[in-house]
Amino acid sequence: MTSTPPEPDPENTPDLEPGGGVKPGSTPPDAPQTSGLSELEPSTVKRFPVTGIAAIVAVALVVIVFVIAAVAILA
Repeated sequence: MTSTPPEPDPENTPDLEPGGGVKPGSTPPDAPQTSGLSELEPSTVKRFPVTGIAAIVAVALVVIVFVIAAVAILA
């Protein structure tokens, strides 16, 4: 059986002021920021890969074969 966690009592919350705010300096500091990458990114190729060209040619050939077959059946 799972029960819900109890509501926190404001009377027992440390560093909580009467209006609900916190005292300056009682909050944790901001997390440090990191900039840049840990590793160099691989260089991108600005040309279309040979395998992509081969796939397009193969698909075009299959489409041409189906079109020829459809014309032959309908004629």
